[in-house]
Amino acid sequence: MQPLPRRQEQVLQATVRHYVDTTEPVGSGTLVRRFGLDASPATVRSAMGALEQRGLLTQPHTSAGRVPSQQGYRHYVDCLLPAPGAAVQQLERELRGLSLQWAALDDLLLQLARRLADLTGLLSLITRPQRPSPDLQALRLVPSGDRLLVFLVERGASASSLNLRMPASAAAEVPALERWASSQLEGGRLHWGHLPPQLQLSGQLLRQGLYSHQQARADQPGGAVTLGLGGLLSQPEFQRSASLRPLLQLVEEQPAQVLQSTEAPQLGGVWIGAEHPHPALRDCAVVQAGYRTGSGGSGQVALIGPMRMAYATARSAVQAVATSLERLLG
Repeated sequence: MQPLPRRQEQVLQATVRHYVDTTEPVGSGTLVRRFGLDASPATVRSAMGALEQRGLLTQPHTSAGRVPSQQGYRHYVDCLLPAPGAAVQQLERELRGLSLQWAALDDLLLQLARRLADLTGLLSLITRPQRPSPDLQALRLVPSGDRLLVFLVERGASASSLNLRMPASAAAEVPALERWASSQLEGGRLHWGHLPPQLQLSGQLLRQGLYSHQQARADQPGGAVTLGLGGLLSQPEFQRSASLRPLLQLVEEQPAQVLQSTEAPQLGGVWIGAEHPHPALRDCAVVQAGYRTGSGGSGQVALIGPMRMAYATARSAVQAVATSLERLLG
């Protein structure tokens, strides 16, 4: 992210603050009056024009003021985020007083999700801690008609099986694929980039089956606690049910798809608009932080809302809850 001149930084920061508060495009005169900028409206207007050329501001209508773009929010989050306010400091004090002595885990997660939603007016999501998937140690492949039975042996002596539909032309490859997979697992993992060309048909079938198996585990076991739908419905961006339905369906059915903790660490736990790979979140922002338990489990704390959100409060609040969960479950 290229640094901005000081004047443009002030104008971008003020524009984001104004739009978050009002949902209205803003002009140069309003910015000068409201934020006491030490510049004339003409100077601020010139800075806004430069920010628009950089793609950080946009003009919804020809005669309207400007609003932040997705790139503008990203620059704001990465370079201009202010310190969290008194509300987050109060939340941190409350969290320091929490104890698991009299509360079940689900009660604790529900309490924390409600507090996050109340503080921010956004949809809060907290996943229950899950242990990482066991490492694959060995597998056996057994053709059966038009099916391929896959028996998996995982670290910790756990076992599972898959039943995959197999093209007739792939059956002859199965013995060689099993030998290749066994030799790979002796080294610790399957390196699909080393799959021989003559095993591509059966190999891709197995690879997809193992991937689907892992995704099903990621989506199912712990589940998630979500609260704050009422606050989300009050946001202007979600007044139309058509814009909200895909998001709610995703959160309810596949909460793991909302959370992208390993996909893009350079984004700092904040996904804005199309940065998130799922199309249901292309007009949203997701702010999240991970936590770990003393038993080796891990989970995520997240807030989901429009791109027009108070990022400083959201990020600090999410991190405070994640830190508190690590303390309580460590």
